[in-house]
Amino acid sequence: MLGITQGDINGISYEVIMKSLADSRIFDLCTPVVYGSPKVAAYHRKALDLENFTFNSIRTVDEALVRRANIINCIDDAARVELGKSTPYAGEASLQALEAAVKDLEENKIDVIVTGPINKPNIKSDKFNFNGHTEFFETRFKSDGVLMLMVNDLMRLGVVTSHIPIAKVNEYIMRDTILNKLRILNKSLLTDFAIRRGRIAVLGLNPHAGDEGLIGDEEIKEIIPAIQAARDEGILAFGPFPADGFFGAGTFKQYDAVLAMYHDQGLIPFKALTTEGGVNFTAGLPIVRTSPSHGTAYDITGKNMASPDSFRNAIYLACDIYRNRLRYKEISANPLNPVEISD
Repeated sequence: MLGITQGDINGISYEVIMKSLADSRIFDLCTPVVYGSPKVAAYHRKALDLENFTFNSIRTVDEALVRRANIINCIDDAARVELGKSTPYAGEASLQALEAAVKDLEENKIDVIVTGPINKPNIKSDKFNFNGHTEFFETRFKSDGVLMLMVNDLMRLGVVTSHIPIAKVNEYIMRDTILNKLRILNKSLLTDFAIRRGRIAVLGLNPHAGDEGLIGDEEIKEIIPAIQAARDEGILAFGPFPADGFFGAGTFKQYDAVLAMYHDQGLIPFKALTTEGGVNFTAGLPIVRTSPSHGTAYDITGKNMASPDSFRNAIYLACDIYRNRLRYKEISANPLNPVEISD
């Protein structure tokens, strides 16, 4: 059972959700349940003129039908859609759907969750005081640490720091922080992607990876010691690499994953090289959560211009990771097939 949150009702969430679920191949992998509003879905379907798509409206997950796109109403019937606008109500509706889906996830009524894009300013409140989904799930599931991991056909890219101001990045570039991210990434490669002894490339923080201390000393003081400590634990970490040449020369193709130091250092080349289709996966959680790599895209909402590729891939990846984790547990439980992993 796969749960999907509606995200911001004034953005492109419903468009990419409906376009993704219109692909019948999805039903070979899972039974999808959207946490949202049949009324809002109908509004978007009419605005987009998607005549060949319908939802099966249900009250609880137990009523979900296989090989159908199911939807549970999580908000009041007075829902008001204002295409392309950020409104307080849209933020509240985003949170209500998220809370309902996570509750079912905690109670094992759904197996994985794919979150629709939210608008961070309008969802922020006393009930949601986080910089994004990643931080919300980390706190909700009491994780010792998570890693925002961007995934596509070309690369798997994690970031040491994600949703923080650029002026504060160097405060977080510390040996133990980097080492913890490398541990999470290494474990995720094994349990989530079925890659044993994955090779991880680590980027430097400064231009030219510091040029041996001429342009900053974070590489010497923090990053290189973290890489060495990871290697002492059996993690195949390499670097630090200058970010520009690493991506420009295509060196990333030689590694199973990349660890960037901050958000834009990693996500700009990730999105520039892959255009559409990328997925955001929160590694390090006890549950599986993915999302599309794009945002609400208010500027094209209601115009039938949004590509469903990223959202569809988020569904596929969530299903793949769920199955990989089950296989890993089965293998680990078999004394004849021991699996080594760095904790």
